[in-house]
Amino acid sequence: MREVTRTTPPTDRLLTIPNAISLLRIALVPVFALLIVDRDTTAVGFTVFAVVLATDWLDGVVARGIGQVSEVGKVLDPLADRIAIAAGLVALVARDAFPLWAALPILLRDALVLVAGILLLARGGKRIDVRYIGKVATFSLMAAIGAVAWGNLGYALAPAFLACGWVLYGAGIVEMLVATVLYARDARHAMASE
Repeated sequence: MREVTRTTPPTDRLLTIPNAISLLRIALVPVFALLIVDRDTTAVGFTVFAVVLATDWLDGVVARGIGQVSEVGKVLDPLADRIAIAAGLVALVARDAFPLWAALPILLRDALVLVAGILLLARGGKRIDVRYIGKVATFSLMAAIGAVAWGNLGYALAPAFLACGWVLYGAGIVEMLVATVLYARDARHAMASE
């Protein structure tokens, strides 16, 4: 039996357990979005949204753990994150649980990243690796969105969740800006290396 290490090179396989996890996360997006918007099912939708966000780490851990890191997975995992965050934000803004002014910087930055990623892939299949600061920013913003929405929906300990949420939001925005500058530099280098 071959020992799996962190240095196992990525494969070109499409059908892997981690990719299935990412696809399941994407498939749950319309489910939680519709549930959040409906006042009678907001709590259930919010819970499904939280599960989708909380399992962000799962596909990557499984991929490395069982040696199923794939080139598709390296694109699919961050794509699942971006889609889930965008849909959750839109649903929470529609439900008046998260302010539009706070959602717009996140949505605009994610749209920019998505367009840049598509352009790079179209220009010879280039891809930019996720940076650690990008992961930290995503985590901070996911936690912030959840905490602010929790507080605005008036659930238990709402003032504490709001305070923590806005602190995390501020930190996440700073981290997001730093990551964006680094990703822009990475994209410029990738384009120049043609």
